[in-house]
Amino acid sequence: MTTLRVGTRASALAVAQSTTVAERLAAATGHDVELVRVHTEGDRTQATGESLSLGGTGVFASALRAALLADECDVLVHSLKDLPTASHPGLVIGAIPGRADARDALCARDGLTLETLPQGARVGTGSPRRVAQLLSARPDLEVVPIRGNVDTRLRRVTDDLDAVVLSAAGLGRLGRLDQVTDYLGLGPWPSAPGQGALAVEVREGDPDADLARGLRAVEHRETRLVVTAERQVLAALEAGCSAPIGATAVVDAGLLLLSATVYRPDGGAHVSASHAVSLEDGSLADQLVDVQEVAGRVVAELLELGAADLAPLGEGPGGGDPVGSAS
Repeated sequence: MTTLRVGTRASALAVAQSTTVAERLAAATGHDVELVRVHTEGDRTQATGESLSLGGTGVFASALRAALLADECDVLVHSLKDLPTASHPGLVIGAIPGRADARDALCARDGLTLETLPQGARVGTGSPRRVAQLLSARPDLEVVPIRGNVDTRLRRVTDDLDAVVLSAAGLGRLGRLDQVTDYLGLGPWPSAPGQGALAVEVREGDPDADLARGLRAVEHRETRLVVTAERQVLAALEAGCSAPIGATAVVDAGLLLLSATVYRPDGGAHVSASHAVSLEDGSLADQLVDVQEVAGRVVAELLELGAADLAPLGEGPGGGDPVGSAS
C-alpha cells in the first residue's frame, strides 16, 4: 500500500473531519493519503430538502460501506452517531479518535440563549431528540423541521427562524463556533449517543502492518469506552432513529458514569437513569465487559420507569439522530 485511500462523505463537514484523521494516519504510517469522496443517498436528500423519512442513519453509512467492501477505499471515516449500532458484516471499527465537544449548541439571532428566546420563538432542528428536549424545556417554542448542511441551517436564522440547534463538534470542525450563542449542558441536555466522536472503519481482518500501526495511533481508549456505553443503551433499547433518546458517559477518577434519558416525542414527559462502574486496570476487552454491564443496568431502570410507554422502542438497531453529521 503506497497510498492510503480514506473514504468519506462529500459534505464540507465530513471532508474536514476525514482530513484530520487522514493526516494522523499519514503521519503514523508514512504513506500518502487520498480522500475518496462518496456521495450518499442521505446527502442527496439533504441537498434537495426531501422528507426526513430516509430509513434512518444507515442512509449515510450504506454507500460508504459499499465502497469499502468493493475495495474503492482502504478505510472509512464516519461521524459515530451516523452509524447504526448493529455491526456490519465484514467490517469493524478499527479506531475511535479522541472525542470533540459532545454538547448541542444553540445558534440564535441577536445573541439570544435558550432561556431568553421570546415566547413562541421559531427554532429549527431535524432531530426528534432535540424536538423533545426543546419542548420539554420551553413548551411555548415553535419547533420547525429543517434539513441541509451547516451553512444552510445557519442561514435560516437570518431568514425565517429565531434559532437552530446544531452539534458543537460539527461547528468546531468547520470553524463556525462564533455562531454559538448558548451551549446546552450535557446534564440537563444529553446529546445523541456517540455525538462528537468519529469512527474509522476497516474491512475485518484486512489491515496490513502499516495500517494497523496507524489505527493504533488514532485510537483513544477512553473515548471508545464512553461512546460504547452510550451506544449500548441505544442498542439494548432497540431504539430506531426516531426515538428521542439522549445518553452521556464520562470517566472520572477511574469510574465510568453513564446517564441516559428517554423522552416522549412531544417533550411532555421523560425518564432518566444513571449508574457507574469502576474501570479496573486491565485489558480493553475486560473494560468493555464492564461497560456493557453498566449500560444494561441503565436500560433496565429506564424500562422499569416506563421508557417503552414514552418513545418508539423495539424498532431495531439505530444510530443517534437521523439527520446525520450535518447537524
